[in-house]
Amino acid sequence: MRFFLWLLLFTGGAGLQTALAQAVPDTLVNRPLPDSLRDRVRADAQRSGELTIPADTFSTARTVLNQHTPKRAALYSALLPGAGQYYNRQYWKIPIIYAGMGTSFYFLISNTNDYRKYRTAYLASLDPLGSDNPLTRTYTSAQLKTLQDAYRQNLDMTVLFTTLGFTLQVMDALVFAHLKNFDVSRDLSIRVRPALTPVGPGIALAIRF
Repeated sequence: MRFFLWLLLFTGGAGLQTALAQAVPDTLVNRPLPDSLRDRVRADAQRSGELTIPADTFSTARTVLNQHTPKRAALYSALLPGAGQYYNRQYWKIPIIYAGMGTSFYFLISNTNDYRKYRTAYLASLDPLGSDNPLTRTYTSAQLKTLQDAYRQNLDMTVLFTTLGFTLQVMDALVFAHLKNFDVSRDLSIRVRPALTPVGPGIALAIRF
């Protein structure tokens, strides 16, 4: 009698489970939780103490954000000369950079003014009606042409050296930012020592990383 009751309960439970499985679609059972519901469940679990965040998570994130990067140093120098050196904490280079920039701008303005002055005088000397330019009474047309070309060459050289100096200070910030993060600990070493080889005694070069 007990056997028949147990068999009836077993078959009835299996039938009920089969009916429920057929009534509920697989898409509802296997559907993932929405992001908003997942975030709410995570927040509730964290509030209840079931989900904990490691204590060093925020300190690690802060360390990554504050990491000294060469790209940032080069970008600062490109936006403002000397800013990359300030970022690298090489403050003694900033006066040198601005002294070089001041000298370059001085020669740039001076050569530009002289070029325009002698070019205007040269064009005035070519005027058949004459001109009141005092330089035309001091220099000939050929001499004014020579002076104009000389100051034009000086102006081009000044622009070239100014551009080169600007590029060098960007490269300086980039290179020294790389060297700032370079590992110079004892773990990096090269040793030359005697060693035994299958052929015989010799000298081995050991590089340790």
